[in-house]
Amino acid sequence: MIDTSFDMSSDANGGDPDATSPTLRKYHKLLWRKRLPSGELFDLRDDRRGYYLFYSSPSGDFSLGSDAITHSYKNQMKKKWLTTQIPEVVQDLFNRGSTIGAYLIFPNNQIDRKYTINQARGILRLIDDRFDLTLECIRRYYINDPSPLTETLRRYASFFELFESFECYTEFFLLNDLVDQQGNIRFYLPFDDFQSPPEFRGVEDYFIYRDRVLEFINARNRRIEEYARYLKRQTE
Repeated sequence: MIDTSFDMSSDANGGDPDATSPTLRKYHKLLWRKRLPSGELFDLRDDRRGYYLFYSSPSGDFSLGSDAITHSYKNQMKKKWLTTQIPEVVQDLFNRGSTIGAYLIFPNNQIDRKYTINQARGILRLIDDRFDLTLECIRRYYINDPSPLTETLRRYASFFELFESFECYTEFFLLNDLVDQQGNIRFYLPFDDFQSPPEFRGVEDYFIYRDRVLEFINARNRRIEEYARYLKRQTE
């Protein structure tokens, strides 16, 4: 039902898998269609014209899109000084970040013509498209602590309210392996409390980052496989 080795770019017809891979959308619909903490079914639909995935509930209507949550920085111009030194390593991370374990869904509708979550985390220098830093912002959101994404996350408060707590959010989306037993984020690189933009000091930093990103992808794919087996048993 779920192949965690499948490369989402392989059926994207040369486009962005988040938008054009039918397998990725199918997997999102299968994986996240389950009970919310309230008991309500997160019943995702893919048959609504103009929507990637759509969810309607008493809490409101939600337009949801896919987003890659790992980043090789292969195509980021300001990191070419680094990535051109180790192109094969960067390409390997890019390729291995094309499996389902490296994707998530977020609300994708613009509110008041401001950035969506996906856009904001890519634009903000203090996040730089790092998902560990994004997840730290989400953790802080649930306990009302400020972060670089506070304003953006508040615009989508009704979505995060569906999951009630950070623990339930991470459990729901199988993000457990990026959180330690105390509920703190397992950062890919040393974290300075958003005091400065995250930067690679050199190739050594990139290798550390690469290893920890791959560790997360592999661990999440294993969780997804386990959950897929559970789903299969439920239908037998």
